[in-house]
Order: sequence, then C-alpha cells, then structure tokens
Amino acid sequence: MAHPRDTDLLDAPDDGVAMDETRGDVSSATDNFDEDNRFRPEFVRKVEDALEAGEDGEVHDLVEPLHPADIADLFELIDEDERPQLATAIAELMTAEVIAELNDHVRELLVEALSAGAAAQIAEQLDTDDAVAMLEDLDEVDQRAILAELDPEDRAPIETALSYPDESAGRLMSREFVAVPGHLTVGDLIDYLRDQRDISTDFYEVFVIDERMRPLGTCQLSWILRTPRTVKLEDVMKRDQTLIPVDLDQEEVGLRFQKYALISAAVIDNDGRLVGQITADDIAHVIAEEAGEDALLLSGAGEGDINEPIREAYSARVRWLIANLGTAVVASLIIAAFGAAIEKLVALAILMPIVASIGGNAGTQTMAVTVRAIATNQLTESNTQRILWREFRVAFLNGVTIAVLIGVAVALLFTPPLGGVIAAAMVINILIAGLAGVLVPVVFDRLDVDPAVASSVFVTMITDSMGFFAFLGLAVASGLVG
Repeated sequence: MAHPRDTDLLDAPDDGVAMDETRGDVSSATDNFDEDNRFRPEFVRKVEDALEAGEDGEVHDLVEPLHPADIADLFELIDEDERPQLATAIAELMTAEVIAELNDHVRELLVEALSAGAAAQIAEQLDTDDAVAMLEDLDEVDQRAILAELDPEDRAPIETALSYPDESAGRLMSREFVAVPGHLTVGDLIDYLRDQRDISTDFYEVFVIDERMRPLGTCQLSWILRTPRTVKLEDVMKRDQTLIPVDLDQEEVGLRFQKYALISAAVIDNDGRLVGQITADDIAHVIAEEAGEDALLLSGAGEGDINEPIREAYSARVRWLIANLGTAVVASLIIAAFGAAIEKLVALAILMPIVASIGGNAGTQTMAVTVRAIATNQLTESNTQRILWREFRVAFLNGVTIAVLIGVAVALLFTPPLGGVIAAAMVINILIAGLAGVLVPVVFDRLDVDPAVASSVFVTMITDSMGFFAFLGLAVASGLVG
C-alpha cells in the first residue's frame, strides 16, 4: 500500500476479484421449504435420488434457484459421500458465496476433494478472511499446494493472515478497507469513492490515517454524505475509536463490538499501523460460535458439530468420559467407607443418590453462570469476592428450600431423624456446590486454563463426593445406625 501524500487517497488493495452477485435475498423455490424455512425432506430426497442416478442435469435444475446460503445448507443435509458429487454437478453454482457459507467440516472435505488448482481458483474469489477460513484447517502440505497455485498478489495477504494465531483478529479481519489522510476534504473523498473501481465495495466508515498508516480517527458514511464538501476530514472525523490488536482473541473482539456497539473497527499491528478491518457481520458469526462453544465444552462434547468426523468426535468426548470415570471412582470409595452403615439401614442407599443429584444440578447451575460471567468479563478479580458471597446466599436459600421439602417427605415415609439428616446434608451439599461452582472456574481462569473445558469434571467430583460424605457421615454421627 502506498503512503499518503498531499493529494493522494489511500485504500487497501483488494485481495481478489469481485464475488458473483447473489441470486436473490430469498429462495424462489419456496415450495422446497417448510414454514420454518427448512428444506422439506421430499426435496432433499429428490436431490439424493438424482445424484444416485447420475442425473447431473436434474440436480443442477433443482439447486439452481436456491440462495447460496441454502445451497450450503443442502450440503450438510446429504450424505458425506454424496457431497463431492453434488459439487461437481453444480460446479458453476459453487460461487465464493456458497463456499463462504459452508460448514467448516463440509468445506474442508470438499476442498480436499478438489485439485490444488481448482481450490486456488475458489480462494481467489474470496475475501481474505473467507479464504483463510477455507485453508486454515487443511494439512500444511495441502495448504502449500493451494497457495502455490495463487498469484503472488493474492497469496501474500493469505499467508500473512495464516501466520497469526488461530481464532485471532488477524485471522478474522478483512484487508479490504478505505483509508485516507485527514487533510483532504469531504468533497475530495466523495469524488474519489465514486471514480475508483478497485476499492472495497463493502465498508461502513472511512479510516483517517497519518503518514505512517496509524489510525487517527474514523468518518462514518452518513457523516460524509451530510457534511459540506469543503470541510476537511480531520475536522469532522471521530477521534475516539476502538482499535483491535491483530493478535487479540476473537472472543474478546466480539465482546468489544458488543460493549461499544461497533459496526466496524480498525485492526492494527504491533507497531500501531492499520492492517485491516473487522465488520459486524463477521462478529455475528463469532458471537454465535463462542456462545455455543462454551455450552458444549461444559458438557465435554467437543465441538458438538454433527458434521465433525467420527474419529474427532470420539476423541473429544471419550477423554472427558474417562475423567468422569475417575471422579465416579472417588465417590464410590466414599460409599464403600460407609458400607457397613448402608447394610444396616437400607434407606440410606435409597436416598443418597438424591443428595448427590441435587447437589450436582446446583453446582452445574452456578458453574454455568460463572463461566459465562468470566467469558463476558462480568466476573474479574475486582468483584470475585462479591460474586462468591452472592452465590453463597443463593445457594443457602436454595438449600433450605430443598431441605424442607425432602426432609418432610423422608420424615413421613421413613423416620423424622432420617428426615433431619437428609435435610442437613442437602443444605451442606448445595452450599458446597455453590462455592465450587464459582471457585473452580475462577481458579482455572487464574491459571490460564479455559474454565469451560475443565470445570465440569471437578465440580461434579466435589458435589458427588461431598454429597455422599455429608449424608452418610451425618447418618453415622447421629446414631441412626449403630
């Protein structure tokens, strides 16, 4: 990119050719969708039958009226073995928009099935961020083969983006933006934007920069259109702006967009120079992805993508099941220690799962709230004690409520002393669950370990073990079993 001079306007180079025009905002084939805008099973079967029969022309006719996003959805609905065949049958419809909308795992499968040259042709049509998303999950050998097929002008920005950390602003940003020196007038800028054909067509604000490419401020398009032509940009620009470091995690980028209600934001390198922009449409995907990711990680389900290869899904889930097996053994050892008491009073065996189950649910509730608070920066070192005290009070109220209900029921069904024991155990375990639900995620966060990944196993172990120990210990201490 050239440096700004007295009469120059600066804009970032366009990474590739313009994408094909969208074939409509909504699919014209409305009969193929139900009231919830989902493909009808009959339509999917028609496509699959045509693929099986080798009728590529019929497949093309069925798919041609669809919106690119709907074509991407169709790939997810058909069998994995049929996806490359579908791509071949509708080759001319496989635009950059379709590729960009594909599920990550589906896109990876299709790209691997293509030759390096064919994949490179698709990459050239994509914006930098979409091209990076297409290549980043491929093997290094496949990446290099595809990159080698690209023109140097297209290859350089993609290689630079791939050098940034995974799920960082550098991977997410687009290099198509408009940047200008501040001494130019609004009229100069408007004339330039109208005359140029090789600048970005999708932007919401113009970045004002100095001679070293450092952002000075921004001008929203609405301001530019309503400001007299003679006014200098430096006199109308907004100097207060949110700058995104190129290596900032995408989750933190999403939080900044939410907090400051951003439409777009400048991305800067370590020297403070403008290198890209991130827009709200990119962040919408990130926010949805991160929200779902934390929920799945809490359950130990890995990515939780139904298109994820079976081996990867198995690997992600089984390790947490093995960890849960270890925590279950701890709880079993506690039960074994009170084996004699259980033999004398069978009611203990009937009731103790209730204590552990309710405690586990209470711990999961608190843990989910805590992990979300940490992820959204609502829970920090400055308010940890206050949040801990808050959750302790909530746990106490919950514990007393559940204790009264279970205590009365057990007293009526068995004996009043046993009702008192289980009520006391319930209060203790729910209090412990509340504390564990806060402290375990906070400790992991302080150790720079993702609390969404690691907390569930440990909170479960604590609530199960302490629930059994409290109930059986109180039963022995109270003299219910001699």
